[in-house]
Amino acid sequence: MTIFNTILAIAQVITAVAVIVLVLLQHGKGADMGAAFGSGSSGSLFGATGSANFLSRATAVCATIFLLCTLGLTFYSRAENRAENKGVIEKAPVSKVEGTAPPAADVPKNSVPAAPDIPK
Repeated sequence: MTIFNTILAIAQVITAVAVIVLVLLQHGKGADMGAAFGSGSSGSLFGATGSANFLSRATAVCATIFLLCTLGLTFYSRAENRAENKGVIEKAPVSKVEGTAPPAADVPKNSVPAAPDIPK
């Protein structure tokens, strides 16, 4: 694991925790549900939300950083492992001359039964 990969992983964990904390600190729309049944004004439940406050903007910034760290880790690990990871076809042993039968000396005489003679 290189230093760049480590920095991205640490930044991703920090921003993930920050997003969780910021989302939990925000005042949700569902908190005004009691207002919809007559105790207060219910315009804020389904109406305009107004301008974004500090918590919502900070959440958006942290979520963007989290997304960029995730993409960076994905592309970096893919480029790092591209040379190491080969498919099954590339790992298979390759014969020297493809498409030819092995020499007759390598095949035991009694390994394959002879075909029976078919009378005509």
